[in-house]
Formats: sequence, C-alpha cells, structure tokens
Amino acid sequence: MLQEVPRTKAAPEVPLITATEAEAMARAVMNLFERWQLSDAEAREILGGLAARTWARWKAGEIGRIDRDLATRLSLLMGIHKGLRYLFSDPARGYEWISKPNSALGGKSPANIMAQGDMFSLARVRAYLDAERGGW
Repeated sequence: MLQEVPRTKAAPEVPLITATEAEAMARAVMNLFERWQLSDAEAREILGGLAARTWARWKAGEIGRIDRDLATRLSLLMGIHKGLRYLFSDPARGYEWISKPNSALGGKSPANIMAQGDMFSLARVRAYLDAERGGW
C-alpha cells in the first residue's frame, strides 16, 4: 500500500540561523576580515554590497538586523575559515592564503573571488576548500 510522505514546509517556522547566532557570526567575520587584511570596500562587497554606514555601525559594535542573505554569507565565510583551520596547522598561513593568487581559481586570490560580491563566489571558495580537505 502506498503511503503519502508528509511534505516539508517551504518556510520553516524556526529559522535555520537565529538572530543571536547571526550576530555572533557577524562579530567573528569582522575579526576574520581584519586578520585577512581586507579593505573596508572588499569587506562590504563580500557581504553583498553592505552600505558604508551599516559597515561603520558594525565596526562600532552595532550589528542590527541580519537578513537571510547576509546570514547565509556569514555562514559561508565561517565555513571558509573552518576549512582554512583544517588545512593549515599555522593559522597565520591560512590568513595569508586568502590574499595569494591561486592557479585553481584562475590565478586570482580567494579574496578577489569573494569580493566579486555574489553568493556564488563565496560558495566557490568554500567548495574549493572543502574539496582540498576531503579530496576530489
């Protein structure tokens, strides 16, 4: 006898990333950008074209509301950081890797790729690190 499988709701009632988690990720990503030595312009572009005033507020410790797009970007960045920590036993080497040209990325640095501003560029860097860590 066939039995209908309950459908998954298109919009879950519980957010995948809570506001508290998103704010914590934002603070962590700001520290990460500092270690990666990114300019304010690069950081804002990686975060999806964050307004200069919003970025200034973040730097002053006023994170504010984080929408789903931005939370996803923050999550990808945390995954990139995690991948680098797995690949490099010396954290400084991982921080430096972000700004070095990479032949697998068409000769561009991961920072250049991520600063293209689209979500797919962040996902590309994350996928590359995941593949390096786990093998192709």
